[in-house]
Amino acid sequence: MFKKFSTFFIIFLFSLNFKSYAKDYPGSFADLSEKLMPSVVNISTTQIITTRTNPFPFEFPPGSPFGDMFRDFGEEQQRRTNALGSGFIIDKDGIVVTNNHVIQGAEDIFVTVNGQKEYAAEIIGEDPLSDIAVLKIKSDEKFTPVKLGDSDSARVGDWVIAIGNPFGLGGTVTSGIISARNRSIGLSRYEDYIQTDASINSGNSGGPLFDMNGDVIGINTAILGQSGSIGIGFAIPSNSAKKVIDQLIEFGETKRGWLGVRIQIVTKEIATEENLDKPRGALVISVAEGSPSDKGGIKSGDIILEFDGRIINEMTELPKIVAETEVGSTVDVKVWRNKREVIKKIKLGRLETSEDFNILEEKPKYTSIEGLKIKVKPLDKKYIELRKLPKDTKGVVITQIDSDSPINYLNVENIIIEAGGIKIKTVGDLKNIVNAALKKSEKKIDIVIINNQNQKRSIGVKLD
Repeated sequence: MFKKFSTFFIIFLFSLNFKSYAKDYPGSFADLSEKLMPSVVNISTTQIITTRTNPFPFEFPPGSPFGDMFRDFGEEQQRRTNALGSGFIIDKDGIVVTNNHVIQGAEDIFVTVNGQKEYAAEIIGEDPLSDIAVLKIKSDEKFTPVKLGDSDSARVGDWVIAIGNPFGLGGTVTSGIISARNRSIGLSRYEDYIQTDASINSGNSGGPLFDMNGDVIGINTAILGQSGSIGIGFAIPSNSAKKVIDQLIEFGETKRGWLGVRIQIVTKEIATEENLDKPRGALVISVAEGSPSDKGGIKSGDIILEFDGRIINEMTELPKIVAETEVGSTVDVKVWRNKREVIKKIKLGRLETSEDFNILEEKPKYTSIEGLKIKVKPLDKKYIELRKLPKDTKGVVITQIDSDSPINYLNVENIIIEAGGIKIKTVGDLKNIVNAALKKSEKKIDIVIINNQNQKRSIGVKLD
């Protein structure tokens, strides 16, 4: 009798314990979705792309000098392309937040609210470095806004829902959980992504990731994999986005803090050699002449351990923290030098007015690679120097990626160095290789890139 009672008591306790963990499982997302739908918009853009037809009845082989020589002999043609994305309203007057890559290069922008009425929109401000843009709906009507929530309070395992415009279907709700935090995947300069298994596909870019309170905690930006959602999507945290959004609304541009250093990871070997307790911080490999760091006494070989009282555990944390710090403010920077800690006072400059930013923002002639639905520019010596790449690096720099590109999980500033097993020396090489691949039955191509952390990645791409 006692044995039976004990078994029953244990099962009863287990049942209570299970219910205590399961009580937050939502019975339905219907009420929350219905409330949020009017604040989510579908975005469509149009753009004129100019191309030249091949004047010859054959293709020059990849790498042939004749390809470049006769490139301008073809007839110039223009065609109108369309792209789709998502966004969300944050102000009753029709202020919309989306990804920059959704509207980049667009000539006309239209937003559809709640899957019903379409409005023209204009760009208030755009920021390629964070991949955020702010639009204004051209209307005197009042709209239903949503609130940017506190992404720092979101925990791994929390329920989230994504609403957006995947594949142009509009008004689509998917659910999942936060799978990980603080992800860096080599797509942009400032990375601190929320990873989610809520289904995100092409066209979801710029759409909101909501918590169960209906607050936006992320901007859906990237997927891992080129053929649609495989349960790994990434969103810009709302707390990272807030300052950028506020600045774009107020100034039409961003104002980021600037140190003026080039940094790299502190490896185990470097930490041992420098008598540092463990690999941490950011190793300064060069200091820009006349920069805030130069004026404040930072030297090549220093390891930055703290910035304005914030500990730098990983090298990738430093650029984000610096960028979010007010321009013109004076901060304490703790560095490891000659096997001891040294504190330097640095008055921050503004990234957007620095030589670093000006080089990155130069706008040379871009070339469209139709099969990949991207635009690229030649890789020049100045950019190689800026990125601290080997001097003999060859390739092309991605400057724009359409939302329906088969490589829309990459980002601008990634460098394509090889395609189809052939090293890329010119823009013409890449165009010829992709065109040749499109004529094959499989329409597949292997591409090697250098991501924004200067790491090589090999990817297989299925062309449209």
